[in-house]
Amino acid sequence: MITENQIEETLESLFENIRFNDEPSGLYDPLRYMIGIGGKRVRPRLCLTAYALFRDSFDEKILEPAAALEIFHSFTLIHDDIMDKSDMRRGVPTVYRKWDSNTAIISGDVMSIDSYRRIAMAPASVLPEVLDLFTTTAAQVCEGQQYDMDFENTKDIPMESYMKMIGLKTAVLIACSAKLGAIIAGADSRASDLLYKFGYDLGLAFQITDDYLDTYGDPSVFGKKIGGDIINNKKTWLLTKAMEKGEELEKTGAIDPAHGKAALLRAMDMKAENEAEKAAKIGKVKEIYEALGIDEDVKYEIIKLHAQAMNYAGLIGLGKVRYEMLHRYADRLIGRNK
Repeated sequence: MITENQIEETLESLFENIRFNDEPSGLYDPLRYMIGIGGKRVRPRLCLTAYALFRDSFDEKILEPAAALEIFHSFTLIHDDIMDKSDMRRGVPTVYRKWDSNTAIISGDVMSIDSYRRIAMAPASVLPEVLDLFTTTAAQVCEGQQYDMDFENTKDIPMESYMKMIGLKTAVLIACSAKLGAIIAGADSRASDLLYKFGYDLGLAFQITDDYLDTYGDPSVFGKKIGGDIINNKKTWLLTKAMEKGEELEKTGAIDPAHGKAALLRAMDMKAENEAEKAAKIGKVKEIYEALGIDEDVKYEIIKLHAQAMNYAGLIGLGKVRYEMLHRYADRLIGRNK
């Protein structure tokens, strides 16, 4: 059986030895920079973990597709940072800040292309299925990003719409990672589909955890300033839930008007042009969240999605040792602080 230590060692070796073209350096240096700053390697780790559920040793045919998942994810982050005007990523300057927007766009493009080159190294026997899964997922991620941008111009969105957006933007790639590892390992379609569902619910929990950490995390650990989502009026699970809950409690008179939906909308309109204004806006929104109990609601939602994911894992029939390996992966993913 492949152990978790072997998965970690394989991941470390894979990304230490990853190579891109040398020239033109202006195109490929940002790729080396992006991979070099590390990250959680959530997607390739899940891919290798899913593979390990059905195989006793790693085959070369899984390694490049696993790397492709991280490279594709990194491409989306490079472009995300341009759109969000983010200064920092993983505690260092974002690609577009270190170089410029044009360089970040074209380097992100070639990173996407490189991910397809590596995905195409999957075994010939499953390549059509792997390519179909990856291509569908890649398009869905872009759809999720578009919904995210569309929501920037809407102050109030239903929770159903928010969950659909993060499902596309974040959860489908994590789900794809799990299913892709299973497919390449030779798992049957039932097991592969259950792992996709496991990855999808875990991906939702992962994104909602990210939303939580942006407001309540430790900036020295999280790798970027806390409260960026609040400053930018970005749609998060916390904001969406607060709008929904604030309106409901206002109607019944169960909440002080200073902490209802109307107050939250006013807080969103607060200026945030300097550090003092930013701190005031973050403080006011957090005050409303805590009055509404959103800080506790979000923790419950993460736990619920984690339980749903593990329910799918339990249906696969992995046996105790392999099930517990998957459980530990899920626990680490949502128990993180960055």
